[in-house]
Amino acid sequence: MIQNHARPPRASRLSPLRALPPWSLVAAGVLAGGLLGGGYGTLRAPQYTATSYVVAVPGERSDTATALGFAQAYGRVATQDAVLADAQAPAGVPMATLRESVRTATSPDAPMVAVSATAPRPAQAADMANAVAGALTRHANAAEAATRVQLLQFTRAVRPTEPASPSAGVTGLVGASAGGLLGALALLVRPKRRPEEEAVRATVPGPAVAADAHGRL
Repeated sequence: MIQNHARPPRASRLSPLRALPPWSLVAAGVLAGGLLGGGYGTLRAPQYTATSYVVAVPGERSDTATALGFAQAYGRVATQDAVLADAQAPAGVPMATLRESVRTATSPDAPMVAVSATAPRPAQAADMANAVAGALTRHANAAEAATRVQLLQFTRAVRPTEPASPSAGVTGLVGASAGGLLGALALLVRPKRRPEEEAVRATVPGPAVAADAHGRL
């Protein structure tokens, strides 16, 4: 006599995101972000930054306020092509490299301009900063008769002893934080189980229960 056994309803297959426990998304994001960030910090060549300072000094029939105003203007002029073209020979690099690597900063309280250069070698960074500061000084002093302000080199850039770029540990922590944040966002948008899926999972017997029932038949 052939017995017909009723087949249990087939459970709907859950998507991988629904099947994973909630904390796994955050943990995976932290792990992946930490590995990527640490790897980037390890493989990326260190960058060094050197800074040279020039100061604007008022001349005859001038004052400190005038010197301060010209210092602000010289801070913007320092990265212009006219100055960089004169600096490329003593710096030993093309003008395009100076344009990408040199930055300036000024103070609202002091007539001083900081010329910073970043390079993969400490000596190159110092050479670029000093070359641009020297070229800026020459350009500014060529118009001293009209501006009544003289630009002097306050301090020369020296070779940095430590890289300015973040270490592998720092980039790893940043990557882990970003990965954890993305994992938390994925957890928030993760699709929830539908009521019918929960009902199917509740009605489907576990492997041990199914085997025991089949043995009694």
